[in-house]
This record gives sequence, structure tokens and C-alpha cells, in this order.
Amino acid sequence: MKARRQHRTVRAGALIGGALFALVAAALPASAGPRAAPDAPRATGGSGSLVMVLDSSGSMGDDDGTGRTRMESARAAVGTVVDGLPDGHPTGLRVYGADHPRGCADTRLVRPVRALDRAALKQAVAAVRPRGDTPIGLSLRKAAQDLPEPAGGAIGTRTILLISDGEDNCGTPRPCEVAERLGREGAGLRIDAVGFQVKGAAREQLECIAHAGNGRYYDAPDAKALARQLQRASQLSVDAYRLRGERVAGTATAGGAPVLAPGQYLDTIGPGEKRYYAVALDSVSTADFAATAVPQPGAAVDTFDALSTRIEYDEHGSCGTHTARFLQKEGAVPLTSAVARIRSKEGGRTCDRAGRYRLVVERESKQGSDAARWPIELVYGTEAPLTKDVTPAQSLTEYGRGGKDAVLPAGDPRDVRGGTGFNDAETIGRGVWRDRILPAQTLWYKVPAGWGQQVRYDVEFANEPTVGRTTATYSYGSTQLYTPARHPLTGGGEFHPSAMYSGRPSAVAMGGVPVAWTNRYEDRTDVQPVHARGGFYISVTLGAQAAEIAENPQIGLVLRVSVLGDERSGPEHGAPAAVPDGDKTGDSIASADSSGARGAGWTGIAAAAGAAVMAALVAVFVYVRSRRGDAARKTRGSA
Repeated sequence: MKARRQHRTVRAGALIGGALFALVAAALPASAGPRAAPDAPRATGGSGSLVMVLDSSGSMGDDDGTGRTRMESARAAVGTVVDGLPDGHPTGLRVYGADHPRGCADTRLVRPVRALDRAALKQAVAAVRPRGDTPIGLSLRKAAQDLPEPAGGAIGTRTILLISDGEDNCGTPRPCEVAERLGREGAGLRIDAVGFQVKGAAREQLECIAHAGNGRYYDAPDAKALARQLQRASQLSVDAYRLRGERVAGTATAGGAPVLAPGQYLDTIGPGEKRYYAVALDSVSTADFAATAVPQPGAAVDTFDALSTRIEYDEHGSCGTHTARFLQKEGAVPLTSAVARIRSKEGGRTCDRAGRYRLVVERESKQGSDAARWPIELVYGTEAPLTKDVTPAQSLTEYGRGGKDAVLPAGDPRDVRGGTGFNDAETIGRGVWRDRILPAQTLWYKVPAGWGQQVRYDVEFANEPTVGRTTATYSYGSTQLYTPARHPLTGGGEFHPSAMYSGRPSAVAMGGVPVAWTNRYEDRTDVQPVHARGGFYISVTLGAQAAEIAENPQIGLVLRVSVLGDERSGPEHGAPAAVPDGDKTGDSIASADSSGARGAGWTGIAAAAGAAVMAALVAVFVYVRSRRGDAARKTRGSA
């Protein structure tokens, strides 16, 4: 529903609301999907765009210690970056200090941001000669204008990649102030800075620019480091999280919150903000709600910066809440919080009632943390109850042979390329898989698991050559496992999914309990969410400080994955095995949609005809209430 219609949505009265939601419960089939909105912007994340801002001031003509000038080394490094970018990636080049011996207006767009032309970019860089001053602040302001806005309501990553061997010598506009202003203006912009043979005040200024611009600072003490750091920064931009969903505008208060049908949505959230959304729940289904915040990778965060989700039935009552925290200070990564309204067995709680509920997302940020608005990807789905003639199998609360001492697959690994997020996670199954990861990057995989099965895996971070440093530097490697409804699993004390990384081999382990419908009635946070079959998501993260450790642009990782147990044909007690042999990859549920036997399905994203019923009923409800509101306003003369 469009934003202008959302503002007309009003709170349901108890009598009409109860009747409406009873009607919804009776009319909706078990596979209701997102409402149709053909004219609403469909914000699917593209790969964004990149503009390199190259220092061409006089100091770039100095020898870099290898017998070549800094500019010659920069040309070679930019050529390496261009060769590694994907075909057609929108890329441009701006230079400063290249046209005049002196002048603080000396900045020029050499190649506009358009589909990648490798030969033209290399030719443009080859023609640049270092001459003048260092107007960094003005160049950043112009570079932000060079980057096109994403089309069709999308939220994409727009990256300014600054390469400099010194600090701004023009004074105004001040580079850090420009970066801070640009970083606050909207979601998706990041400024990465690479300091080529800088120290002291110059390095501090470049670090400030990157911090204020939602990006990372990369130190390049020599030509090899320059090429390595430029590759990392550019590839991190290209592989940004691919967002997907219908655009929606949550409200700052409960009043007027937009009404959501099951589906996937996109919004943004600022530091300290709350965003409200409304849903119509029946009295029998489970409702799952997940919010994924997508800050720029490596942006400044505090250990206890948080994203919270909550389901409320009124101003004072909550049906569930969950808080996710970064738990590290190296830099931002995607952060997911999820919560569910699960009907009690007796059905006598306030939260079991049919009615209008609110979904709330809240962001907590410490002073000094990233101040940019973050895109948030929302997934709201429902799970139909089992039919009355089905007796569900008992809950499965123990890790058993899927615990920390599980024997995992061995043998030669197969190459795989992880996705950028939930939406393009690469589907894998039982086996050994090999990938490569950048500092500050998170890679995503999906592993199908059926009724009675459990996912168990290890991630091994490779032994890598390290750069020569006088002091020890440490980063981390970590992983997270999510249910098909995107609920993050805790590991229940069985696993410790984060480990220190210093370039030497390091490993983390993670897994879930077996999938059982009745797990939803358990109290433990590692058990309750594992109550629907489908595609379980694995994320793997390498800390941002690994950029100061590893000599290669990327480091290797190996995943050892098992799907343990015989898949059952349904959630009911005594259901026969769907796959005779244990430890299968889950091919029989490759669709990963969690739909189960006899009404036990999750309907978060897959489109279905039932959505039209929900949309129509909500529209009727809004229309009736708005007419009543009009009449009341005429009577009372109030707004």
C-alpha cells in the first residue's frame, strides 16, 4: 500500500476489529502471501555505484621508495581494481590537483559514473599528471553529486573511494564536516579512504573522513599495500547486501502505523528511533517478525549498539521482544532481531486474541557510533496451525549427535560463492565448501532442513601470510545461524560462534536442535524458534581489522556442513521418513518455504492468492473506520 494511503489507516475499535479478524481467520487459506501492490516501488538492491577520487597533487610525483612515483604506483593499483570489478558495474573517476599548479577549485570528473569501461578508465588514469593543491573537502562534495541515485525506490550502496597521500591544504570546506554531512543525508552512501604513505595529521584527517562517512580507513605504507587495500574497498562496495522488499514508511508513534500483510518490506531507521507497523492477527496462527538492519560494512559501532523488535497489543502490553547487539567494536555488520507471537496451548492469554497488533523496531546507538540512517529489511510471516486431527511430534530440545563434538564431513572442498545477504544466500547442503572473504564482509549461505533434521557446521578461517607489523594485531571470525523465518539462534551454550583471528588458522562451530513443530512451546531461545522446516541461513563474518593483518586481499575459509537425521514427511507424531538415509542435503525441500503437512506452513514471502483476501479486508476495514472518523470529526470539530 502506498505511503499516502498508510497515513489514512486508523486504529481498530474492539467490536468491529474482533468481527473483522474473525472473518480474516475464516477466509484466509494456509498459504497467504504478500499483498499485491503492482504500482508500489519494488526496492530490490542493486550492486550500487563507485566513484574513485584520486589525489593528483604535487606530492604524488614524489618517489614512493621503489624508484617509481606515487602516481605511477596509484595508476597500477587503480588498473588492478578496474580489472577486478564486474562487467557493467557503474564506476567513475574524479581527480584533484591535476590541472593547475595552485588552486582550491581544482577538481574534475574525468570519467562519469556509468557502466564500467575498463580501457577508458585506465586511459584516463594514465593521462593524469600530479601538479597542484589538495582540495579534498570540495572533491568529496562533488563526488557525492557524481553518484546517481538508485532508480525505482531501491536502496543501493553508493561509494566514494578516496586515495590520498596527504591532507587537505585548502581549509574550506572542511573534509570531515563534508563527510559527516554526506553520511547523514541518506541511507546507502559510504566514504572509504586509503592513505598512501601518510602519517600524523594527514592520516588522522583521512581516518576522520572515513569514520564520519560511514566507511573504513585503509593504511597503505607501500605500493603493494595500496593495490591490496584498493581491491578490498572496491570489492566490498560491489558485494554490498542486496536489499529486497516493498517500500514502507513506519511511523514514530503507534498512531497511524502502516498496516502490513505477510511479506517483505524495506524502511530506514536512524539512531535512537522507533518504527511502528500494524498487523491484523487471528487467534490461532503463529506470527513471525524479523528486522535486519544493514549498516555500511565496517562503519563505527559500539559493542552494545542494538536493534530490537517487539510485538505489542496495546501501549503497555508486549507479546514478545528480542534484542540483537554487535558485541564487538571493529565495525558494523548486518544485525537481525526477530520475535514471534505464538499462541499458547490453552489459548487464554491476552496475546492469543484476534486483533490489531503493533510491530516495533528500535535502534540504540552510543555516542560516536555511525549516525547514518540504516536500511532495515522487514519480514512478516504467519504459520497456520495444525488441523485438529493431527497430533504433533514431541519437541526436540537436545543437540544430541549434532552437538559441539559432532563428526563433520571431510574430503576435498568444493568451491562456492556466498551471497550478500538473506535474499541471495547460496544454497548448499552436506559437504565441505571453500570460499574467500574480505575484511568487514559477511557471506551468506542457505541449508535446507526438514522435519526432524538439524543443521550443524564448522567454519575454518585459513592460515594466511601476514603483513610485517611491529605489534600484534587481532581481529575475529564469527558465524550466525538463522531459522527460515530469520530468527537468529543462540547456540544454547553448546557453541561459541566467534573466535580471535590473527592470520593463523581459527575455527568456529554452530548448529541448531532438530526441527519440531512443538519446539515453539519451549522456553529456551535456542529451541523455540526451530519450529518450521525450510532453508536455514548461515552468515560468516570476518572482522574489519583483518585488513591490517592479511597480506592477500581476501582470506580463505572452509565450511563443513551436515544436515543430520532422517527427514520426516510432516510435523505429526509417527510421520514416515521422507528421505530414507540420514545426513541428506535436503533436496526434497529445496524450495525452502517451510510449508508443512496439514496446515503447518510459514507464509512470509511466497506469493499466494490469500494475500488478496487480506488486502481487501484490510482496505474495507480502513475505509469503514475512516468514514466513521470523518463523521466523528464533523460532529466534534476535531482533527
